[in-house]
Amino acid sequence: MPSFNLLLLPGDGIGPEVMKEVEKVIAWLNINTDLKFETEYDLVGGSAYDNHGKAISNEAMKLAHGSDAVIFGAVGGPKWDSVPFDVRPEAGLLRLRKELDLFANLRPAICYKALADASSLKRELVEGLDILILRELTGGVYFGEPKEIIDLGNGQKKAIDTQVYHTHEIERIARVAFELAKTRKGKVTSTEKRNVMISGVFWNQVVTHIHKTEYPEMELEHILADACAMQLVREPKQFDLIVADNLFGDILSDEAAMLTGSMGMLPSASLGSLDEGTKKRNAMYEPVHGSAPDISGKGIANPIAEIASFAMALRYSFNRPLEADLIESSISSALDRNIRTPDIMQDGMEKIGTSAMADAIIEEMNSRIN
Repeated sequence: MPSFNLLLLPGDGIGPEVMKEVEKVIAWLNINTDLKFETEYDLVGGSAYDNHGKAISNEAMKLAHGSDAVIFGAVGGPKWDSVPFDVRPEAGLLRLRKELDLFANLRPAICYKALADASSLKRELVEGLDILILRELTGGVYFGEPKEIIDLGNGQKKAIDTQVYHTHEIERIARVAFELAKTRKGKVTSTEKRNVMISGVFWNQVVTHIHKTEYPEMELEHILADACAMQLVREPKQFDLIVADNLFGDILSDEAAMLTGSMGMLPSASLGSLDEGTKKRNAMYEPVHGSAPDISGKGIANPIAEIASFAMALRYSFNRPLEADLIESSISSALDRNIRTPDIMQDGMEKIGTSAMADAIIEEMNSRIN
């Protein structure tokens, strides 16, 4: 019986609420399949700051390094707006990404047929939408140095963020893009701002080189990031796999999320390099939505993104595509029942809460094994 260790980091806001629903799915798999998951828990984000004075403890990082996968909730909220920058809740997330070297962030934007009318775009533009945005996650302007505010005197200050990329960082994310493209439509769209940023020129050059020398059978197109943003709302289904740097990938993936009807719907995976000896990779799975403090504690958060993130863990960390497919198809079938959490509510639908949505998904899973 395959046995795996999961570190659950619920975090802040609605994080603990949606994580509770994932625990139901984990328990279901432990009972109904040959998989065995052991779970450990720790604090991250604002809750960790309240307890430790930092956004994640060294002990939690040790657990993360020792786990087979990290399942992450959400961090942040107005309660911690005034804490020092280096210990803000988001610093815990950035430390996990950096120290686990989770350089490849996979953000699928899939529009379920049942939710096509919930999108801000017309049904014909989004029905059947299936885009994967691949975001480089450990380089670029979020991590580049110097990063500081300098007092110039006379009441003036200067803020500096630095966009830095090395050859190997772009090469490895490009390779992930082309490898993933093999499992999809064979097309990669690389996006940057080479018209005004020298790092964009470099990104373009390196991706082009990897394509020419290692993946010439794949299709590659280049598009400026602002043009990509425009085309995502004009004709989104022209894209299949978009690869972008940390900053543009962050912005474009959130834009793509809204094409599907709600950010509460979308999962993500953050992957490290495969260890050739152990055949294991560091990995963290998290919903794209934030901590949503305005609805925290009300029992109305959408758990689908967190549950779908766990399905991605089954696919990319545990090589269990059948179980991943089971969860994803059960999500679709649950939505076909015309039940909705408030974020995806539509006329004529039944409004339900967090727990009821997860229970409906599990009912669908049960129906598929009986």
